[in-house]
Order: sequence, then structure tokens, then C-alpha cells
Amino acid sequence: MYNKDVRGILIKGNKSYGDITSEVLASQEKRAPLWWYFAMFVGSVMFLAGIWAIGETIIKGIGLWGNNNSVAWGWAIINFVWWIGIGHAGTAFSIFLLVLRQKWRTSINRAAEAMTVFAVLAAGLFPVIHMGRIWDAFFILPYPNTRGLWVNYNSPLFWDVVAISTYLFTSAAFWYLGMIPDLATVRDRSKSKIKKQIFHIMSFGWVGTAKSWLRFEVTALIVGGLAAPLVIAVHSIVSMDFATSVFPGWHTTIFPPYFVIGAIFSGFAMVMTLMIIIRKEFKLGDFVTDSHLEAIAKILTFISLIMGTAYATEIFIAWYSGVEGEMYTFFHNRITGDYAVQFWTMVTCNAIIPQLFWFKKIRKNLVWLFIISIIINIGMWFERFNIVVTSLSKDFLPANWVEYSATTTEVLIYAGTIGLFIVGVLLFMRFIPMMAMNELKMVNKETSIDKN
Repeated sequence: MYNKDVRGILIKGNKSYGDITSEVLASQEKRAPLWWYFAMFVGSVMFLAGIWAIGETIIKGIGLWGNNNSVAWGWAIINFVWWIGIGHAGTAFSIFLLVLRQKWRTSINRAAEAMTVFAVLAAGLFPVIHMGRIWDAFFILPYPNTRGLWVNYNSPLFWDVVAISTYLFTSAAFWYLGMIPDLATVRDRSKSKIKKQIFHIMSFGWVGTAKSWLRFEVTALIVGGLAAPLVIAVHSIVSMDFATSVFPGWHTTIFPPYFVIGAIFSGFAMVMTLMIIIRKEFKLGDFVTDSHLEAIAKILTFISLIMGTAYATEIFIAWYSGVEGEMYTFFHNRITGDYAVQFWTMVTCNAIIPQLFWFKKIRKNLVWLFIISIIINIGMWFERFNIVVTSLSKDFLPANWVEYSATTTEVLIYAGTIGLFIVGVLLFMRFIPMMAMNELKMVNKETSIDKN
């Protein structure tokens, strides 16, 4: 399974188990760098601004947003789908590569799973706020009640509630399960009695017996196997919010696979962004090697080709169908019309720029990798904008045609979710092992045996 050079691919340097533990836990055991405090301050300010905007929305109503009778879905749903997409790749990355027993996942999976949890938390805020009467949110939960009021099980919006909440809890459980042995390591190395007691509780008293390890590995595979279908189901169900309608640009069977691939695309790009920061700022280049980042870049290149094919397919089907509404939406409203800038930004960021990864010099350059990963997520945001706004702004009746633009309140809510994500990721970096030390040690052992 491993060649003689695999050690240089997965873990650089002749490291002992103690070296791995010390280097991974250095971010916790040493003082936080100044940039961490600055980033925490910026993220906190953004988060508080978002909280203020949410409070204003609850007090004064959805009228503070740019929505209108035609464009009833705006930035709230755009950002909801965008965050769900980012949250997909973390678990997809970890689970699929775990089931396929890909050892190169070991340096990246912990951060990817953490990213999933914070992204889904950010996404979950938007539908609740968008209800307008947030205090009635419990009505969407299917529980026995005396009111005789039940949710509509035929509605894709209800499927969203079930799928996303299940995905959140499953992803969080899978993430936490993988941390248990490492939390015990933090407990054992801690010099503070309070910290030792906290991590003792968090690790459930893990002692690392052979039986414990066996059950741990079996449970991880079972939970991963159960969560894998959710990765496909959640974004497929999100796509049904659009595809079950008759609006031009939405009424298409390509949406479920299109949304799933797009989610993995944006999520993997965010994984790359996060891992470059971790590698550079925490000096973990021996674990997040060029080969790891190059592997992600190759995956992004392949998915970018699929995204480009999906865009071309949408345009072709709109033309081939002969439906006037579909043709107008794509050829006049998106390609050459009022939203041409957004459309071509989407195509450039998602289908053209990632093709630079065909060049090895680009794949080996951290700056280019970082920039392109950011560009991809900008492009994926514009993709969601094109899907939502361009179809709603001009429907079958020209008398209903309107323009949509976001208000300051919507922008601040979006900024608040970005702040929530930043704060969550920074706390993760500071207080939780960023890499699965137990898995890194296993890979180090196997490659050492193979090399000898």
C-alpha cells in the first residue's frame, strides 16, 4: 500500500510519537500569537454586528431586508445554501476518505470536521430568521401537541429541517468521537488541575486499553458509514427547495447532483484555505505537506470541470427546451442582461480560474493555492445568487419584474455569520488538537515499518 517515499508525502522528518504530540499541541501549550488575538477581535466585532442586525430584524421585521413580493428569497437563502455547501466538504472529506482508508486524510480531517460544525451552525440561523416570527420556530418541529397542528411532510422545506438538523448532530458526534483519545492526551499532559479535570470529563475517562481502541475504531467506521449518505441527501434536499417549483431556471432535474458537487467544491476550497493558514501560522508544514495540498488542488480541478459542464448543460437545456421563459432567464437575464456581471463572475471563478491547477508550479505555490481557494468560494456565492435572484426577479409575468439589492441589515447578518465561523475556528485552533494525533502516529508507524 505504501511505497518507500510515502513517509515524505504524509509526515516529513524522522519524528517520534513524542515529537508528533508536542508539535500538534504547541498551539495550546504556548502563548497564542498576536495575529490570533487580532483575528479574534475582528471576528468578534463581526459576530456582534450580526447579532445586532438579527435583533433589529426580530424587532422591526423582514421589511428591513431588500426582499419584495417577487424576490421573496434574497441574501438569507443565498447565504444559507452557501454555508451548507461549505459545511458539506468537511464531513465528506473526512468520512469518504475514512471509508476508502486514505491515509493522507489524517492531517486534515480534524480541521475539516470542525469547519463543518461551525458552517452548519451559521447556515441554520438564516431559515429561522427568515420566518419573520422567530418565536414561532418550534411550529416546524414534528412533535405531538394539543393544537392539532402538524407540519407538511410533503414540503421540501420540512425535509430541510430534518436533514440539516440530523446532519449537524451526526457531524458533531463524528467530530467529537474522533477527538476522545487526543483529549485524553491533553488531560495527561496538563499541569493545571482544573484543565486536567475538564479534559478528563471531555475524554470520558479514556485510558486507551486494547478493547477501547477496538471499539473506538469500529464505532468511527459505523458513524462514518451512517453519515456518508447524509452528505448526499442534505444538499440534494436543499436543491429540491428550488427544483420542485416551476420558475424558469429552477425547474430542472440537474439540481440534486449539481448542488452536491457544488457543495463539495466550495467546501474543499475552504478546507484548503484553512489548512494553508494552519500550516503557515502554526508551523505544521511537516504534517500538512505540499503533497496534501496538491491532492486537494487536483480534486478541485476535477470538480471545476464538472461545474463548467453543469453550467453548459443548463444553458443547452434552456435552449433545447424551446421554453421562452427558460431561454429569457439564461440568455437575456444572466448571460447578457441585468445580472451578466454576476453570471460571468460565477463562471470565471468556478470553471476557468481553478484550471490553473493543471500547472504544477501553481499547485506548489502556497500563495496561489490560497488565492484560488478564496476565489472559488466567492464564485460559489455568486452561483447561489444567480440561482436565487435571477429566477425570482423576472418570472412569467413582466408586470411582476423587479430588481433586488441587499440592505445593510442583510449584509451585517451575513458578516455576523462569517464572524461566528471565524471565532469558532479560532477557538478550535487554540483549545483543541488541530490534528488527529492518534491517526498521525499510526501513519508514522506504518510508513516507518514499510521503509525499514
